[in-house]
Amino acid sequence: MGGENSPLFETQRAKGRKLHRVFATTVLVSIIWIWVYRATQQPPSTAVSGGRSWWWTGMFMAELWLGLYWVLTQSVRWNPTYRRTFKQRLSQRYEHQLPRVDIFVCTADPKIEPPMMVVSTVLSVMAYDYPPEKLSVYLSDDGGSELTFYALTQATMFSKHWLPYCRNYKIEPRSPVAYFKSASRPSNTKHDQDHTNIKKLFEEMKDRIENVMNDGRVPDELRLEHEGFTEWDSFTSPKDHAAIVQILLDQNEDAEGKSLPKLVYLAREKRPDHFHNFKAGAMNALIRISSKISNGPIILNVDCDMYSNNSDTVRDALCFFVDEEKGHEIAFVQYPQCFENVTKNEVYGGSMRVLREVDFHGLDGNGGPLYVGTGCFHRRDILLGKSFDGESSIDWKMENDHKETQENTTEELKNLASCTYEIDTEWGKEMGLKYGCPVEDVITGLSIHCRGWKSVFYNPKREAFLGVSATTLDQTLVQHKRWSEGDLLILLSKYSPAWYGLGKVNPGLIMSYLIYCLWSPSSVPTVYYSIVPSLCLLKGVPLFPAVTSGWFLPFAYIIVTITAFDYLEFLRCGGTTKGWWNDRRIWLYKRTSSYLFALLDTILGSDLSFVISSKVMDNDVQARYEKEMMEFGVSSPLTTTVATISMLNLVCFVGVVMKSMLMDKVTRGVYYETMAVHVVLCGALVVLNMPLYRALFVRKDKGKIPDSVTVKAVVLALFISTVFYFM
Repeated sequence: MGGENSPLFETQRAKGRKLHRVFATTVLVSIIWIWVYRATQQPPSTAVSGGRSWWWTGMFMAELWLGLYWVLTQSVRWNPTYRRTFKQRLSQRYEHQLPRVDIFVCTADPKIEPPMMVVSTVLSVMAYDYPPEKLSVYLSDDGGSELTFYALTQATMFSKHWLPYCRNYKIEPRSPVAYFKSASRPSNTKHDQDHTNIKKLFEEMKDRIENVMNDGRVPDELRLEHEGFTEWDSFTSPKDHAAIVQILLDQNEDAEGKSLPKLVYLAREKRPDHFHNFKAGAMNALIRISSKISNGPIILNVDCDMYSNNSDTVRDALCFFVDEEKGHEIAFVQYPQCFENVTKNEVYGGSMRVLREVDFHGLDGNGGPLYVGTGCFHRRDILLGKSFDGESSIDWKMENDHKETQENTTEELKNLASCTYEIDTEWGKEMGLKYGCPVEDVITGLSIHCRGWKSVFYNPKREAFLGVSATTLDQTLVQHKRWSEGDLLILLSKYSPAWYGLGKVNPGLIMSYLIYCLWSPSSVPTVYYSIVPSLCLLKGVPLFPAVTSGWFLPFAYIIVTITAFDYLEFLRCGGTTKGWWNDRRIWLYKRTSSYLFALLDTILGSDLSFVISSKVMDNDVQARYEKEMMEFGVSSPLTTTVATISMLNLVCFVGVVMKSMLMDKVTRGVYYETMAVHVVLCGALVVLNMPLYRALFVRKDKGKIPDSVTVKAVVLALFISTVFYFM
């Protein structure tokens, strides 16, 4: 059980670290061996004729970059850290002094983030196994939609029955949508009756919300149900409206007479001539508004599609903050992003399995994970700019004695969410979340680390939050384009970990941040390696040593061991063999399209944009997704690039097969001995792209690659390969 001074959490180092370090050393030796080969060996005469030595130089530059990038990736595999919490000790020592917790749920557009999904997330966090009088839930509606507000008023009424049901039967998950989707009929008679009643109330709420959504407006008779609807008029639009603050629950009781959490709706002011700073601006408005209503010292923020899947999550997080020995060092506790709709074999690599099970544990071992913008508990004072000074512990009992004031008028609260409030202030700079980047969460977390704080990654056996992953290739590529573009902007900004973090954080943590900041620049050597060796295979120009050469050994070692390591690591993280193969395909597509266009957009200075991923999927797309058929279906530069590079590899491979058929046996043997690495690379790319080729030439459904993209890809591939062949 542990005594009074027993820690509330323990830290464990991963097993097998020494063995991995030995393996990593052998890989590094092979990488250096390859660099020496490129630097000291003369390229074959066929590679330099006509002044084309750039093929060889380009390979050297690509291998130099990829080798150095691989070194960076080892920073998250050098010292992985795992955490374990002791919630019973927390309850024994602090049950009556537990701090207040403010929970922020963010949504932006009811068309792509359905209000039914949003309020289900709100209900799931209202139902935490935590004293309800110490919970306050805030919904930030950046779309300022009366539809979302209506859904929240309906959820308010339903919560009076839902929370007692969750409490009495200790159900999981506590998102009603997720619960009724997966729950079977209870065997207990009393439970079965209550289950029937609560499901009936849920279906009635769902019908009311969906009827209003189908109408596209709240009917006049329903507007009379809540005075808050007077905030909307015929001139209100998502990008032009006054601030709206509505306290829906405050010291209310549920159907059993127990307290309900506070529930607040916020739509900050939007005007066309004021830049609103996307989600970071919404979060900062929430921080200010909540400070006047509940002022919880701990803040949890979740995206509207990431519902609570574990009712103990708050208590787990508090084990880190409240720990007497180390809690004063911790600024935020980051939970992993997990997804309920990922297929068995992860057709789009949507689970981010290795990122969750490897990278973030490694980041934790280096001083703390990145803040990823959802599923994260923060200390309020640190978000407001406090630096670590060694005396940063919180007296939780004193915090618990805080008396809430009800003196703030609605107009005073609205002023905190106005467009002009932040002018000539430190908000977005030294206070709150940082502005000026699509991945504002990452630079916010980095600045916290640079002020001396640590963070913790906690990955419980039962996922804390479950969300919705991308269900089409285009969604996946667009999402990663935004992330990688934002990470590159961080690298080029004053917050670059390369210099902003220098001397302030662990060098290993700087290397870890750089892994993500360099996603988009890494597209260039990947594209080069995906194209040039295949073209040289077609032309018969060797860029790699022959099988009989001693220089062949490091290339063979790298290909075999890195592939085997990636495969075994993926399986160790709970994946499948087919899932690993799908993950490799998506890795290639992201590197050769999303990251490449992110790099180009950054160089060309395109407008800073924030893309919201749609959570709505039609039935045909859903059916194909469940069958793990890749969904192309749209014509875009990203899809065209992926298709063109894939076609280029197919043209080169088919061309080589045809050439080899015309060779005599001896010539063919010498050719394959000389071009062995080329054949392996090109062949692997062709096999990897089989689903794409089927979408180009075989499939007839709406998820196939559009004919316009097919024509572009085939024409470009034939043109490039022909020009290269005759150079």
